[in-house]
Amino acid sequence: MRWPPPPRLAARGSKAHGLGNDYLVFESGEDWLATPAAVTRVCDRTRGIGSDGIVALLWQETSGTTTEVGLRMFNPDGSEFERSGNGLRVLAAHLVRHDPEIRTVVAHVGGDEVAMTVHSVVAGTHDVSVEIGRARVGPDAVALNDEDFRADVPDAEVVPVSVGNPHMVVLSEAGEGVRLDDETLNRWGPRITSHAALAAGANVQLAEATDFGGRALIWERGVGPTSASGTSACAVAVALVSTGRRPHGHLRISMPGGSLTVGVSSELDVVLRGPVEEVFDVELTEAFTASLGELP
Repeated sequence: MRWPPPPRLAARGSKAHGLGNDYLVFESGEDWLATPAAVTRVCDRTRGIGSDGIVALLWQETSGTTTEVGLRMFNPDGSEFERSGNGLRVLAAHLVRHDPEIRTVVAHVGGDEVAMTVHSVVAGTHDVSVEIGRARVGPDAVALNDEDFRADVPDAEVVPVSVGNPHMVVLSEAGEGVRLDDETLNRWGPRITSHAALAAGANVQLAEATDFGGRALIWERGVGPTSASGTSACAVAVALVSTGRRPHGHLRISMPGGSLTVGVSSELDVVLRGPVEEVFDVELTEAFTASLGELP
């Protein structure tokens, strides 16, 4: 996908996380230009604020309890991507903090329209669901040259899944096949996420079925290992249902940071739901924003 020029953003924003997968939200402004180098610096955990990505809120129109927004999303390596289940839910929490009457958010992001519902807010924790839409399964869904990929990776069952962004779910039977541990994730994640057979790379999950859904470890494209990922949880649930490992319905997907609920219909329509916790408001200093403009 060809992205438009980087947006200009305000110095003020907020930070929240979904099961440890944290995002910064900055609204449109004139303080800094979100170039890849600037995004990388802001997301750096020692030289910047630190986060797993940035949600740029470009515009907003509100009517009653519904607000419509335009977004762009950036990985901590500065690359832009289509959508994030946790990033979208963090954005919803940001909007509700500024307008407690909001209950429905319609986001235009990555060429799609995504609806969210804020079910409740208790002590800074927001219960938010996202209507991800209809998932697609198979090589064409993620722009994969399947023949080249299978020739290079013949020793694993990998299910390509698109939930608005590309995923490669590496499935394992409990106690057999691919092990679900950090050593295996660190071996398979980098190997698959930017494989030459993928036109635009993909997020990678090691996953297995459980009694109530599934368990997964995650390697995010442009990020690396993450404690949780909303769209990864959706992709895992879809892979488990489409391969017959779990029936369609509501699945609990367990990740190192906690669990999210994913509803998968018989036609692979997907709804993601889980908590988002507020962390803090941010304001980049004038000196810091000036330094962002000097980056190559």
